[in-house]
Amino acid sequence: MSADLDQNPSPADLAERERENKERKAREDAEQAQLPYKWTQTIRDVDVTAPIPANFKGRDLDVLLTKNKLRVAIKGQEPLIEGDFPHAIRVDESSWTLETTPTFPGKEISIHLDKVNKVEWWPHVVTTAPKIDVTKITPENSSLGDLDGETRAMVEKMMYDQRQKEMGGPSSDEQRKMDLLKKFQAEHPEMDFSNAKMG
Repeated sequence: MSADLDQNPSPADLAERERENKERKAREDAEQAQLPYKWTQTIRDVDVTAPIPANFKGRDLDVLLTKNKLRVAIKGQEPLIEGDFPHAIRVDESSWTLETTPTFPGKEISIHLDKVNKVEWWPHVVTTAPKIDVTKITPENSSLGDLDGETRAMVEKMMYDQRQKEMGGPSSDEQRKMDLLKKFQAEHPEMDFSNAKMG
């Protein structure tokens, strides 16, 4: 059965997978570095910062923030960010500010986006930007503690299933089905399960 092969990848397979992951991550990092802004996210929100020259003030900016769209530009110039969000935001809980930064000469537009769906990672800030691989995101354990019970259980299940998938193991649902089948087989030894298929 081929499932056995998937569950025990050889050292060569693991090394190849690791090499592919490193290449993908390097490519992803290079794409993200080309963007005129930086962004981070938690399961609950997204924060974006974009540097601009120090001589600009808030009134020089053209910022549009709606449930599904973002536009950030200096008036009369090409937008720094413009496009549709991959998922909706709560406009009332989202904001932008213009700040002077100590790290480089200039100012920074800082945008805070509050996600409507608190159980989903964003692959990019706007759909026109390059994507990141959201399956590789490992949230900090402390942020999991902030979630309510049902949401936390769902996120933990997603993380478990993702780890199992990476290792070639069964997801929690598949494992539960196998456990039920084993229990049923133990209770009914007279039945032949040799051709049973999991599906």
